[in-house]
Amino acid sequence: MQTRRLGKTDIELSVIGLGGVVVMKEEQAEANRMVAQAIDAGITYFDVAPQYLDAQQRLGPALEPYRGGVTLACKTLERTAEGARRELDDSLTKLRTDHFDIYQMHALTTLEETHQVLGPGGAIEAFVEARQAGKVRYIGFSAHDQDAALLAISSGQFDSVLFPLNYVVVEHGNFGPALLDAANKQGMGILALKAIARTNVPEGVDKPYDKCWYTPEDRPDIAHLMLRYTLSLPGVTAALPPGDPGLFKMAVGFADQLSPLTEAELAQLKDAVADVTPLFPLQNA
Repeated sequence: MQTRRLGKTDIELSVIGLGGVVVMKEEQAEANRMVAQAIDAGITYFDVAPQYLDAQQRLGPALEPYRGGVTLACKTLERTAEGARRELDDSLTKLRTDHFDIYQMHALTTLEETHQVLGPGGAIEAFVEARQAGKVRYIGFSAHDQDAALLAISSGQFDSVLFPLNYVVVEHGNFGPALLDAANKQGMGILALKAIARTNVPEGVDKPYDKCWYTPEDRPDIAHLMLRYTLSLPGVTAALPPGDPGLFKMAVGFADQLSPLTEAELAQLKDAVADVTPLFPLQNA
């Protein structure tokens, strides 16, 4: 599988990663099998968070035999230094490792909480301490709000950003271009969420996939185009496919065919999602 350098770090990542939701709620033997198959496919990037139910407990034992050869990213929703210290140590124990290659502030949502994590007593203090202690190699954040993400980037505290980036949100919602520009100017690593997401699940309608809170693109030909689009955005290192095991397997199947889209393919993708509403609100559109 193709690999790319993550921003200014010394980390080389596979362009497709495994998100912890894939192994969430699975039996340990099945989680072990999924991780082994991912390793065999060339995946070296694994991402998890305490909020993914039992995913840490499943991924830890499954990944343990391969830990030295992969990049492990974890997250915390704790916004204070005290809370972040506590959760970091708990995650290290559950994931059977002595350090995280990337530790991320999870889901920055508002300007207020972004100011909080960066201010006195905020989680950034625990992140910096952990890096000094060797528990964390690089510091990142994830966000689903562009303004919060831009504020975090401007702080200069982060090595990477994990953000929703797909054809629909970028081209229909102008959601992402400003972030890409700011992160690339800082030399930050850029990781993509929701590369093959379509839109929100309509109110009153059951989710089409248990492990996806949104509606993913599950037509293989269009999903392939969407993944290639995202991986062609400037500075993007890797993408995390949906947590549904079947959709994840589909994305891994594209691993050897991830060249940039041709003009004809871009036109095909444009037509295929012409009437799709972006997953996130329009940003300055």
